[in-house]
Amino acid sequence: MCDSADNAIFRLDDIHFAYGQDARPVLNGVSLALYPGQRLALYGPNGSGKTTLLRCITGLERPWSGTVFFHGRPLQKEKDFHALRCRVGFVLQNAEDQLFFPTVLEDVAFGPLNLGLPPRQARERARETLCRLGLDGFEDRLTHRLSGGEKRLAALAAVLVMQPEALLLDEPTNDLDQQSRQRIVEILQGMDTARITISHDRDFLEAVSGEFLTISPEGRLRANAP
Repeated sequence: MCDSADNAIFRLDDIHFAYGQDARPVLNGVSLALYPGQRLALYGPNGSGKTTLLRCITGLERPWSGTVFFHGRPLQKEKDFHALRCRVGFVLQNAEDQLFFPTVLEDVAFGPLNLGLPPRQARERARETLCRLGLDGFEDRLTHRLSGGEKRLAALAAVLVMQPEALLLDEPTNDLDQQSRQRIVEILQGMDTARITISHDRDFLEAVSGEFLTISPEGRLRANAP
């Protein structure tokens, strides 16, 4: 059990995970905590378990052993992880996996509506979030006609509109042009929300992160200098 004085948003304690009984470990004794305002970069080779780690934090994958804590409470059942997912935003690597509705406003307003906000209030919060990300005027745009960079920003808006305590960002600049990449950098630099960012772009990570973690091919986590 976590110490009640620990102010971590979430904590992983000795997490082990593999995709199959006889498969090699993807996560091998991983322990990690994220604190308010902390900006962690997660770096490692393809297949080293970076995305799997984020999926274990959010309960989309369940560890074979070890425990995930949210504000000091162990998460065991789906309803426990649901509480974390309402407060920890997960921006997926493929923005199209996060955009379901015909228009941008519908996509961004969905989260607040799902939390029980009245429709008018949810739409107003969605418009404010879009404006903050430079997407004012995009409310009625069709999501499937957005550019790659615009889809990435819309997916980020759909998470930020929930006003999360922490963000999990999986390759947020993947396949973006330089202009869109720089826009993501500026947005993240202007935010003090705690986050873990995965990227193969070392320069990007150095621009938006304060601490570096690396996952080895054996699934072990270690801290290293930026």
